[in-house]
Amino acid sequence: MSITLENAGRRFNRDWIFRKISYTFQTGDSYAILGPNGSGKSTILQLLNGSLSPSEGKVSFLSAAKPIEAEHIFRYLSLAAPYLELIEDFTLNEVIDFHFKFKNWLPDLDKGKLIDLLGMQPHRNKLVRYFSSGMKQRLKLALAFGSATPILMLDEPTSNLDTQGVAWYLNLIEQFTANRLLIVCSNQEQEYSFCHHRLHITDYK
Repeated sequence: MSITLENAGRRFNRDWIFRKISYTFQTGDSYAILGPNGSGKSTILQLLNGSLSPSEGKVSFLSAAKPIEAEHIFRYLSLAAPYLELIEDFTLNEVIDFHFKFKNWLPDLDKGKLIDLLGMQPHRNKLVRYFSSGMKQRLKLALAFGSATPILMLDEPTSNLDTQGVAWYLNLIEQFTANRLLIVCSNQEQEYSFCHHRLHITDYK
């Protein structure tokens, strides 16, 4: 699986967020997209997950050397980001059941094991609206990591997590990222220190 940017740029109105990025992301490797707040990290991630088109250049997606249309790339990826909303009128059980109607489980995972991984056994039937911000972030991450997709995208993954939560996140990285294409958007080293490659948005202004 690969995602390739060819001289890609994106602008809003007359302002360019970034320009002329040529870069390839490949399965089995990890990439950090870096830059200060407001630099365009989330925007480039939206190009990479097919939810935005470039204003110039091209984004291409390949699986087993066969092209994938941008509108279908969502089937190949899982995403956790602060701006993604959970269905707050669902219980924990219901959120998990709903999510995995659209995604397959990773081998050896199921709902019980995921709830154990979250440490939320007492909260199985609690409405998500009553979860703390940290619990919601853990749930977003667990759903993304637990889905059997070749691509895993994480935007500011430790948002709302305390020190224990950060350690939990790093444990997920160790357990569930082998043989996947991992992309992390961040400006905090704790979130991406394990990534093999770094792309700095400020180099493309």
